[in-house]
Amino acid sequence: MQLKVPDSVHADETMMLRVVGAASTDRADTASVAAAGGSTPDSSRRRRRAPRPSPLSRLQAVAPGPARLVARVASEARRLRPRYPHADRTGWRRWAPSWRQWLGATLSFTGLTVVLLGSAYAATDIPDNLNSYATQQDNVYYWSDGTPMARTGWVRRQAMPLKDIPEDVRGAVLAAENASFYSDPGISFSGLTRAVWRTLGQGDTQGGSTITQQYVKNVYLNQDRSVGRKFTEAMIALKLDNGMSKDDILEGYLNTSWFGRGTYGIQRAAQAYYGKDVRELDVSEAAFLASLLKGAGLYDPSLNEANHARAVERWSWILDRMVEIGTLSKTERAAYKKFPEPLKQAPGFDTGKQSDYLVELATQYARKAANISPKEFDLGGYQIYTTFDRKQESALTDAVDKARKKARKDDPAKAKSLHFGASSVATDGRILAVHGGPDHREQGYNESNATTVPAGSAFLPFVYAAALEHGVHTTRDGAATEVTPQTLYDGDDGIAVRTPEGPYWDRGGKQVTSRNDGGKSYGRIGLGRALALSVNTPFMQLGMDAGLDTVRDTAQRAGLLSSSFGPQVPAMSLGSATPSAIRMASGYATFAAAGKHVEPYSVARITRNGSGVPLTKPNSRRAVKASVAGAVQSALTDAFRTARPGAATTATVAGKAGTTQNDTAAWYVGTANSVSTAVVAYRIDLTKSLEPLPLDGIAGSVGDSVPYRIWSGARGIG
Repeated sequence: MQLKVPDSVHADETMMLRVVGAASTDRADTASVAAAGGSTPDSSRRRRRAPRPSPLSRLQAVAPGPARLVARVASEARRLRPRYPHADRTGWRRWAPSWRQWLGATLSFTGLTVVLLGSAYAATDIPDNLNSYATQQDNVYYWSDGTPMARTGWVRRQAMPLKDIPEDVRGAVLAAENASFYSDPGISFSGLTRAVWRTLGQGDTQGGSTITQQYVKNVYLNQDRSVGRKFTEAMIALKLDNGMSKDDILEGYLNTSWFGRGTYGIQRAAQAYYGKDVRELDVSEAAFLASLLKGAGLYDPSLNEANHARAVERWSWILDRMVEIGTLSKTERAAYKKFPEPLKQAPGFDTGKQSDYLVELATQYARKAANISPKEFDLGGYQIYTTFDRKQESALTDAVDKARKKARKDDPAKAKSLHFGASSVATDGRILAVHGGPDHREQGYNESNATTVPAGSAFLPFVYAAALEHGVHTTRDGAATEVTPQTLYDGDDGIAVRTPEGPYWDRGGKQVTSRNDGGKSYGRIGLGRALALSVNTPFMQLGMDAGLDTVRDTAQRAGLLSSSFGPQVPAMSLGSATPSAIRMASGYATFAAAGKHVEPYSVARITRNGSGVPLTKPNSRRAVKASVAGAVQSALTDAFRTARPGAATTATVAGKAGTTQNDTAAWYVGTANSVSTAVVAYRIDLTKSLEPLPLDGIAGSVGDSVPYRIWSGARGIG
């Protein structure tokens, strides 16, 4: 078959040939098969319906104009659609999106972000009410009977107009916190990103906010560390910056920021740290106060040496930064080379003479037991219900005041350095009364909680209890030998202290001996009787036999703190430890409670604006066996009756005096009506050192001691 190509067709054009005959033949064959009654294999395919036109085809039929527009957009979309890998590229570029794709994604993301942020900004309203960070309250303390005891002055805030805050003070704050404050939009995008990243990573969120953001957080929001709170803060800051002047924002920030020491606002901070108004601050003092905005707990130099070093470093940096931003000249900066040391403590804490000591103890306990940070506690609004008994506190204070007046009359020179620490603790751990000093406003040093002087022979009951509980070892490897109140020990004066191998020698090569008060010897004496008579020498040896580590452990289980113990040498049994009056009263209370100990506590419950605050209260635990506690208590009862045969009392009283070999302290510790009271008298010249001085008779004699007079006066025992 020959094909004739028309002259109009060029040689490079493609032609499609259609053979008609073959198709006709196929159809004829198919028809013949069907006529013969058979079926064809492609009959189902022959019966399929024609495909429906596409939506675009239907649109073209109805509306040609819009259809062309849709077709064009679809064509462009097909061009943007990633085709991986790109056939016309090589290497890594085969997998890279085109610039059109990057541009489209960027524009879409940007547009979506703008829409979302715009919507969030429009939906954000500045709250009408300020939160508790801007409306501080006092903390109120109550006696155990529910009557008010003190309203603290820890929370102090006084608003100051910006015009009354010196330019140097403002400049120091801007240099420390936000140098671009007057030009920024109220937020720092880079700082906000860092803060969110740190929040997600559970890191430090400080340092990423502008002054406007910090002000928003202070007065409108809470202090939680969530991304949501950070976003809300940014939105409010933007809106506030548009509707409020920069000066007003700065004024609000300076009046609501926390500076530590219970102070909010720059005015109270100036008074707390320098005892002056903010108007009187110089630029060096202002730089230090500005450093506190980063965290007063880290930069108050009175807290510890590390804080002091940080404060000096940041103070210097802020002054240099002020030079950089132009708020301080180099000449002025050169004049400030010495760090302006602030006051050791804030002045003006004046709730009362003794109640200050009570508030101090209750505050320390409340913060720890309720897990309240100092900053949160200083915000106020807490009601602290203490364990302090008004009547017992009054009786103890009156007894100490009476003794102090008598000492000043009898020996004015020595009385100047005479101190009395006293405390009453119930057998269930409640601190009922303390005497911290003559006046907290004159002496912040709390004598009832001080670990300054040794316990002396008042420590002997703990040695006795250790031996009764665990027995003694007279040989190095032998089994423990049981000890009873009737067990005999040598009570002579000046006897040598022995170990299983022989005499005990100190590091100086001298043989250690023990001494009794007045150099008196008692011969062989039972341990119960030795405790009743306060014979020292048996107990120094008893401590060696029971084991000094055992003695120490028993004393700690009974209530003494490990920090009050020194080296484990034989002298430990005669009271080289330096417990506070509170801890000594707590230890003796353990014996009166049949060997069960409860850590002393000063707060029974806490509420905040009427709602209860979770408070961890100490539990009772077994310190020594009940039989051991009973034996110790029996010996202490004999000690009281032996020393005070004419004392008029209707209660079961147990107690003993405590003296030290170097005459630096005189104690009396005893229990009556399930209340243990410890009283200590000692001399220290606080203007020179904390080294105890000899009493030289100002605390009375063993038979008529001043501590016993105070104890009996507080307990109502004649």
